[in-house]
Amino acid sequence: MSDIEKVKKLREATGAGFKDCNIAIKESKGDLDKAIEILRVKGISKASKKMSRDAKEGVVAVSGNEDKLSLIEVNCETDFVAKNDDFINFVKELSELNNSVNSNIDDLKKSIMGNEQSVEDNLVALIAKIGEKITIGKTKTIENEGTINSKYLHTVVKDNLGKLAVAVSLETKENSEAVKSFGKQLSMHIAASNPIALDQDLIDQSIIDKEQELVTEELKNSGKPEEIAKKISLGKMNKFKEENALLTQAWVMEPKKKVKDILNELSISDLKIKEFVRFKIGE
Repeated sequence: MSDIEKVKKLREATGAGFKDCNIAIKESKGDLDKAIEILRVKGISKASKKMSRDAKEGVVAVSGNEDKLSLIEVNCETDFVAKNDDFINFVKELSELNNSVNSNIDDLKKSIMGNEQSVEDNLVALIAKIGEKITIGKTKTIENEGTINSKYLHTVVKDNLGKLAVAVSLETKENSEAVKSFGKQLSMHIAASNPIALDQDLIDQSIIDKEQELVTEELKNSGKPEEIAKKISLGKMNKFKEENALLTQAWVMEPKKKVKDILNELSISDLKIKEFVRFKIGE
């Protein structure tokens, strides 16, 4: 095999440019495996310089089925790269692997991809090829016994990739169209309303404390008597909890009703919202 043929093969294997491949072939004295290693080392060098930059674009991918759903966020620097075929193909395969390892990020990075290289090595190679910082962000797998899972993708980039993704787990023994339809609608509601907890009692105390701090500061400058200020503060905090807990949010498709009202109207005695997850690029 001539050096030119080896350069061509190396380009196909690594996606690196002609000049880099040509140098690597010369440095490795024609040994393709060694040339790939040389490029990987150079790729790591190139990648490390890019890792200090911001990566606020990207996609969220969803993989799985009614029994188990997994979400993974992969970030890049520009929306242009988020639509790049190499990036999309990497994320699609990564998403399936993420589902198989139940969103364990350490296991995911060590997982072997279709080209027989690890996720970590493929990520480095992709950064070197594309020229942008690319990072694996949030991951989450929903798998609960006796549940039916639903998903929703908003601003779809391609197939199972979007800018916003939601997964919902409904606990029930009834695997009916009514349950599946509610799961889909609930996923869409969560995408639009962005609840921070299922119920008001489950809102993280640090979030409540921060909101109380903001309300107190706002009322301090209002000039209202202390007793009236306390009542207003209580009202504002109750409204904050109501609007941010899923069960007490106004149902997007019928705002006069709350999510818990819609749940009750289905008249499925054992139906409960077990858990949900919402990932949006940039949040």
